[in-house]
Amino acid sequence: MMPAAEEEPQSRRSFLPPPEPKPVDQLHERALGFVSHLGQLSQMTAGTVRAAFRRPLEFREFIRQLESLGVASLGIVVVTSVFIGMVMSVQFAFGLQKFGGMEYTGRVVGLSFSRELAPTLTAVIVGGRIGAGMAAELGSMAVTEQLDAVRALGADPLKKLVWPRLAAAIIVMPILAALALVLGFSGAMLITDVEFNIPAGFFLRSALGTVGMKDFLSGMFKTPFFGAIIALVGCHFGMTTRGGTAGVGDSTTRTVVVISISILIADFFLTKVAIIVWPAF
Repeated sequence: MMPAAEEEPQSRRSFLPPPEPKPVDQLHERALGFVSHLGQLSQMTAGTVRAAFRRPLEFREFIRQLESLGVASLGIVVVTSVFIGMVMSVQFAFGLQKFGGMEYTGRVVGLSFSRELAPTLTAVIVGGRIGAGMAAELGSMAVTEQLDAVRALGADPLKKLVWPRLAAAIIVMPILAALALVLGFSGAMLITDVEFNIPAGFFLRSALGTVGMKDFLSGMFKTPFFGAIIALVGCHFGMTTRGGTAGVGDSTTRTVVVISISILIADFFLTKVAIIVWPAF
């Protein structure tokens, strides 16, 4: 009878739910996952740079990515930059009006747009669209085993899929940021003329008298790095997608979050580099 009495608690314990992981264990797993993703991303970056110097050049795919990443993003760049410029000019004009300094609105808007708003906000907004598209496209290829088919045919996925997207994103981002700067400043100039009776000519002259080439270049200097971050993160999460359609959705969501955070972190360090290096020019 004793063995039967001992088996009953064991059978009850077998149906109990597994113990929840401790917060320390969860933090450890997340840290390991972060290091793993960082290592895979570094390997993919190095492999893509090496693949760039091998033939074929994948010129046709590069042109297709320029159209997909650049031309298709013009709409969102136009709308967001114009209205951000209007909002910033209204905020600065109201704030400076309290101190009798509305004539400085053009200078403040010009400096803020050329140094930060045009490159950084354009990268965050457009990067979410571009990165999500890359992750969804490559993730669908990963879960349907198309990436394995590319490798089976003797082609390199980094050369065929990642390199054209990386090169296109690096070229497209400075162009979109420059367009956002012009449109955002135009929207600011228009709204201050209509709402606050600041002549557009005076607004433009005051801004151009304050914003120099150094301010413009310090902002544009960051955009190729933002383009590289967008392409590499989007391709990484896309090519490592697992779990069918649910995995594609998860990779797309993670891509948008990681791109936004990475751009803001990189913006801080690149701004420090620009402040240190640019006076030499």
